[in-house]
Formats: sequence, structure tokens, C-alpha cells
Amino acid sequence: MLFAELVQVSAAMAATRSRLAKVEALAGLLRAAAAEPEGAAAVRVVAAYLVGVPLQGRLGTGWRTLIRLDVPPAEAPSLTAAGVDAALQSLAGTSGSGSRGRRAELLGALLGAATAEEQGFLLRLLTGELRQGALEGVMLDAVARAAQAPGEQVRRAFMLSGSLPDTAAAAVCGGAQALAAVGLRVGRPIRPMLASSAESLPAALAELGQASVEYKLDGARIQVHRDGDQVSVFTRTLRDITASVPELVDLTRSLPCETVVLDGETLALTDEGRPRPFQETMSRFGAASERDLLLHPYFFDCLHLDGVDLLDAPLAQRHSALRRVAGPYIIPGVHRPAADEALDLLAASLSAGHEGVMVKALDAPYAAGRRGRSWQKVKPSHTLDLVVLAAEWGHGRRTGYLSNLHLGARDPDGGAPVMVGKTFKGLTDELLAWQTARFPKLAVRRTDAAMYLRPELVVEIELDGVQVSPRYPGGVALRFARVLRYRPDKGPEEADTIDAVRALLPQRDAPSAE
Repeated sequence: MLFAELVQVSAAMAATRSRLAKVEALAGLLRAAAAEPEGAAAVRVVAAYLVGVPLQGRLGTGWRTLIRLDVPPAEAPSLTAAGVDAALQSLAGTSGSGSRGRRAELLGALLGAATAEEQGFLLRLLTGELRQGALEGVMLDAVARAAQAPGEQVRRAFMLSGSLPDTAAAAVCGGAQALAAVGLRVGRPIRPMLASSAESLPAALAELGQASVEYKLDGARIQVHRDGDQVSVFTRTLRDITASVPELVDLTRSLPCETVVLDGETLALTDEGRPRPFQETMSRFGAASERDLLLHPYFFDCLHLDGVDLLDAPLAQRHSALRRVAGPYIIPGVHRPAADEALDLLAASLSAGHEGVMVKALDAPYAAGRRGRSWQKVKPSHTLDLVVLAAEWGHGRRTGYLSNLHLGARDPDGGAPVMVGKTFKGLTDELLAWQTARFPKLAVRRTDAAMYLRPELVVEIELDGVQVSPRYPGGVALRFARVLRYRPDKGPEEADTIDAVRALLPQRDAPSAE
């Protein structure tokens, strides 16, 4: 398959806002890839590249490095998708003494064989500018269309495998039978179930009926797998952090079971038992080895226990298994609480320094990777996870620092993030210094006033609400927004959508359903 075919489809998707048109274009390309001699390999490349992520992951190649190469483009397309992937594989494997020069040679040869359009695609792919997390959903729809398989079956296989390219190859080349063979495997992380925001605690209880209410911790999501003495710990983005959390590994080995998969949160505590700042917990996740600051786990779900998969079991049954295997480490909560009991638990959670509570339907299965209504979070103030699009240079006391942030919400149809506001409030001196050092590494464009970034960083924003505004493309603007913290545990594909932002509009201003 010619690489130019991928580039043409990418351009076609960028030129339309129609989700259906994007799905049709991708499905056609996936079918064409499956018909190639390399079949599954070609499908994997298509699925990876057109959601903006090379199969090799990040390659450590910055925009300035690529621009300095300044290689004249080829006159006609000759690159194949397999050839490009092989070149990137060689690039990923180049390290050590003299690697900088060798990497430059590899990149120069690749770009020299590419047409101008192919060069533009490669530059955006390698620098992360093709990263459109919401396009993941569009690609899954396209995989289902190309494979003529039920969308729910494709999504389930993706959530259980954790790999979009592998899921696409299985579906398009193997059909329903290959998808059905994808199951939970202890040691391979699955995508976590997510929660929606609740209007209020009474509203969540009324909607879900028989429910559990538990603390919502200000910690970091973890997924723990054990098979005998083999233990693995993963983050919410499925990154393996086993080596840096030995205390969690030792604890998991002590549990009364042979195999288990647990979902939960972990956080560092003060001597008084209160949560330490989120950044201190996350510092352990980035460490290459053990640190003095110990993490405490709080488990809230059991997805597998001693040979039995529990994903499709109701939460009440999963909680029963959880109590058997991890009783001392379960997150505080109650089942089927009365209204006043639920309110008391919310007050206790806030008093203990946590964020609020989670309300979960006891009859619901574990919907891996989905943000449904079966889990709802109740917090005393509105918060949104948004993508940082740019930062303006500060004035006065903040002169010399990148300060005022441009904030974007995720486009659920795969487009670029939609700008919804700016803020400089809540930025401490420490954060200002960190931004000013970090942002140039993500810069794609600069002006005298601001630095524009590839959409990679997620920041948690507290706000009073939103209002209708013609100032921004999404037609809404944040009210009294302030930075709470950066979320290194989340990628842009997990940012809140523009629909979630609009849902915070006062009822009188909400868009009509007609």
C-alpha cells in the first residue's frame, strides 16, 4: 500500500466535519489495507497512523530537529506504508554513541523519499500534531464498518486488548470470530471504566436506584494484576509502573488468591492520614525506582478472581469478590444508603480532604473504557479536564513567564480541540516556572505574545459554570476558571468534550434538542 493513500485519507478527514464521511473514508482504507499481501500489518499501520500515533510510540524527535533537516521533497510518491513503518522502527531502535547523527540520516532519507504532502503528514505525525484522541472513536466505528462487525463487539475487544491497531487487524482480517477470541488476560491491562458528572447526590441516587456510595479520592488510578507471584501495576493510561511501586507489588502478593485483577486508586498520605497533594503521588509514577514516599491503595472493583472473569457480573457481585480478596484495602463506602446516610458520607469524604463521592449502580457490569451513567461523580464544584492549546507571556510580576493558558475541549468527532476560554488564575510560582520550561518542548508556533502548543497536556480546571459566548468557536466560555492541577495521568483523548462543557450551561441557555 502506498503511503500516499494514507495521506490522502488524512487530508479528506481534515476537510470535513461529517463523522459519517470520516468513518466511510477510513473504512475504505482499512479494507484496502487488508487486501494487501501484508494484510494485518498494513491494517495496524493505518489504524495507528490515522489516529496520530506511530506504532513505535513517541520517537523523541522534536519539531526543530525536523525543520533543520530541510530536505527537498520527492516529485512523485514511492513510499509504502510498510516502508515508512520500517524506517520509524529503525529510528526507534537507534541509541547510544553517534545516535544523533544516525537518526538524522534516517530521517533525512525518509523525508527525501516523501512528496511535499507526505512530508507534511510525517512532520505532524512525528511531532504529535496529528494527535486527535477523539478520532479513536471514529476509527473504532470505521473498523466496525470495514469488518461488518457490531460496533459494541469491536469496542469490547479494544477495551480488553488495550491496542487499537491490534483490534483493527483482528476485526478487519479475522472478523467476528477473531474479535470474540479477545478476552481479559491477567497481566494485560484493560481500559478503565469512567464516570460521568452528577447534577447532585440526590439526583444520582434517584437515577441509579440500588447503588453504592463511596469516597472519591484525590489520588491516581491504578489497575493491579496478579498471576501467582507475578504482579503488574498499570496507570489509567495503561502505562506499566510496576518497578516504581514495590509496596503495592508486595501488598498484592500478600492477598489470599492466585490470580486477581483489581481496580482502584492510590495516594500518598500524611502522618495524620490525610491525602498529600496529587503531584506528590504522581511523582512516584514517573520514578524509575522506589522512593521514600509510600503509596496506600484503595481498591473499589474486582474484575477477575482465581480464574473467574467478573467484567460482566453486576457490581454487587464484583464487590462481594473484592471484599473476599482485599477487605482491608477497600475504599470507604456504603451500599444502598438512605439519603441522610449518603449525605453524611459525602461530608466525611470532604472533611477527610477528598474530592467528594462516587455513586455506582449495583446492577451494572464493568463497562471498560466507557463513560456512562452507571458511575457518577459528585463534587462540590464544577471541574473540567481540558487541553492546553497555548500560553501567553505574562506581565508585571509574571514578566518572563508563560502564564495565561488557552484551554480547549475535546471534539468528539475527531477534530482539533475546541477553545473554550483562558485563565491565569490558580497558577503558583512553581507552576509558572514549570510551564515556562516545559512548553517550549511542545511548541508548534510562536508569536511575540504567545506560544502555541501541540495538544498534549491536560489540566484540571475549576469553574463556576459556563455561558453562551460568540468569542470562541464552541459558542461557550468558561466562567471564573482557575487551574487546580495538571493531569499527567491523562492524555488528550481523556479530556472533557465540548458537549460536556455545553452541558454546564444554565437550562435557559442550553441548546435546543430540536
